[in-house]
Amino acid sequence: MNPPQMPFHSKKTLEHWVAEFVDSRGAGDLIRVAVQDGSGGDDTGLVIVPLENAPNSVWIEPRDTGDELNWLITIEPTDEALELTSFELNALTHELQVAAELCAFLQEKSLGHFEPEAQAGNESTTPGHSAADER
Repeated sequence: MNPPQMPFHSKKTLEHWVAEFVDSRGAGDLIRVAVQDGSGGDDTGLVIVPLENAPNSVWIEPRDTGDELNWLITIEPTDEALELTSFELNALTHELQVAAELCAFLQEKSLGHFEPEAQAGNESTTPGHSAADER
């Protein structure tokens, strides 16, 4: 018996979800999905949230945390202290709030979403699911 696999989300699906979030939220125009090779060479994505008010790299990705899948935000540390004016801190707070909202959005979109064609190891579409559904 094989252990349960973490649900697969293709780069294309993540790009669609990010675009949906940006359109509905009116923020996050610089958010992008980078190529990331998943286990078995699957075409997965890593959601990058650039910060304009801090030098840190921020990304969002799903992680299998035991019994369930959770989306987590990673903020890379820097070697330097960050000094900000109140206005810059307020702007950074807004950027981090957008990242948090996107993380929650991706968590919600992932519930019950499976891409069985990825588990089968091919790019064909499943019955009732077409490439047009991803746009």
